[in-house]
Amino acid sequence: MTTTTKIRPRALVRASGGPRYALALAVDALGTGLLRPFLLLYGVTVLELSAPATGTAMTAGVVAGLVCVPAVGRWLDRGARSTVVAASMLVRVLGVALLLATPAGHVWPFAAAALFLGIGNQSWPAAHAALVATVAHGRERDTALAAARALRNAALGVGALIATVILAGGTTALRALAAVTGLAYLGAASLAWSVQLRAHPVGSPSEEAATGPTPRMRAVLAANVIYVFCLNVPEIALPLVLVTQLHASPVWSAAIFVANTVLVVTLQVPVTVLLSRVRRRTALALAGVLLTASYLGFLAATSLGHGWGAPAVAAVSVVCTIGEIVYAGSATALVTHLAPAHALGRVLARFELSTGFGLAVSPAAITALAPHGPAALWGSLAVTTLLSAAAVAAES
Repeated sequence: MTTTTKIRPRALVRASGGPRYALALAVDALGTGLLRPFLLLYGVTVLELSAPATGTAMTAGVVAGLVCVPAVGRWLDRGARSTVVAASMLVRVLGVALLLATPAGHVWPFAAAALFLGIGNQSWPAAHAALVATVAHGRERDTALAAARALRNAALGVGALIATVILAGGTTALRALAAVTGLAYLGAASLAWSVQLRAHPVGSPSEEAATGPTPRMRAVLAANVIYVFCLNVPEIALPLVLVTQLHASPVWSAAIFVANTVLVVTLQVPVTVLLSRVRRRTALALAGVLLTASYLGFLAATSLGHGWGAPAVAAVSVVCTIGEIVYAGSATALVTHLAPAHALGRVLARFELSTGFGLAVSPAAITALAPHGPAALWGSLAVTTLLSAAAVAAES
């Protein structure tokens, strides 16, 4: 039997951690939107580093962040909640401080800054999901996670828009953006710390036995690596296809990205509420089917060539975004639902590792497949995503 959830703003704010925590999320995302899209530009223009050196340092930061995720999971399983969220934000404050202190031409301090930024970025999702899972339960928790994602995407978009306008000021503006980002992270960490939320750790063997064994969720974790490719489709795959294969104006890529952000912000909560009518595993499998359909749609759209190709790709991107919304509204919700209390942190850490790995390899995979033609790119994505959906549906 399934239950449905209604959207009640006040209850939703409480289920998301309360007003102060919601404000912390918004401030943190606003600061992230100010700097993260332009971190590579900061390294190249302000610090006068080469693009390969800058990119390598940023990649190392992401990898280091992933290595720290299991430790975050164990910390969460000892009962910490708001403290871990605040720590993930404070680590990024240190990263921004190092960024501002880095002299031009010095790559190692920039690499250290990227390291701390990466640790914070990779640690935050598991900590946030654990906090919400402690405050809210059942379908209310699913909706709260969706609301946090919508709020975060909105603040990221606003931050990126502000940064785009300010960038006209050159290197001085970039330094100012970094400073404001650090202040935003510090303010968000203070707000998150003030929530003072802990969970009762399940410590004894008898308590752990009562809550059940830790689920392996191999199919879900493996499928998540493939599903998460959809997050890089609007940012990497579609601009690459539109500009290099269809020779369309970059305006199409920008319009698709904006539409993706607007749809996620406006539809994430309503779609997640609608999905409360079905099992979470069914919803996650449905997300794979929708994403597969969109990849096949992109394959068909690119065959139209210059002229009709770009508008067709834009239309199909709406289907891809709906698939992304269904995926985002069901994946973390399913993981938190399956995880026993004594291992919530470790289970979320494994899930975030699969997410981080998928996000790390997807740019390389997409850019490697694209030169071999639309069939290689979209066909490969469609087949692997459909197989992943089938595995999710079949796993007991």
